[in-house]
Amino acid sequence: MEKDCCFTEGSNWFRYRAAAIIIEEGCVLVAGNEVANYYYSIGGGVQLGETAEQAVVREVFEETGVHYDIDRLAFIHENFFPGDGSIEGFSCHEIAFYFLMKPRGKKQVNSTGYCTEGKEEVYWIPIDELAKHAVFPTFYAEKLRDLPQVVEHIVAKEVDTIEF
Repeated sequence: MEKDCCFTEGSNWFRYRAAAIIIEEGCVLVAGNEVANYYYSIGGGVQLGETAEQAVVREVFEETGVHYDIDRLAFIHENFFPGDGSIEGFSCHEIAFYFLMKPRGKKQVNSTGYCTEGKEEVYWIPIDELAKHAVFPTFYAEKLRDLPQVVEHIVAKEVDTIEF
């Protein structure tokens, strides 16, 4: 089994993540699980020795059962947040590369997977309705309406201190 680029130190948790922005018919594909009360982007940890591009293609297939190709890198997201679920009680620091995937022209997936929090499913949410839902990353509601043509660096801080 491959090892994700992730570690804990005391009460701190760090992860390097690759995520996909999959848009079809004005909707974005997100995931949810039976434990969390929010939706989150498709993607996951980059494994040691793997590029972010390889990781996002792998994760998209694992979570959707569909092969999507990368269009371009859209966002680099540095996220500082309090952990929940399997990382509850940790101060978290995640660096994620968000790749816009090439549309396939249809909202078709073959998925019902499992994650550390239990059964995971994917959902299509209209981009115009993202603000009505708890969706992470929170910048989706604003940024997906008019995607920037250059890579944008976003820093989100919900936790002020991380001490190692």
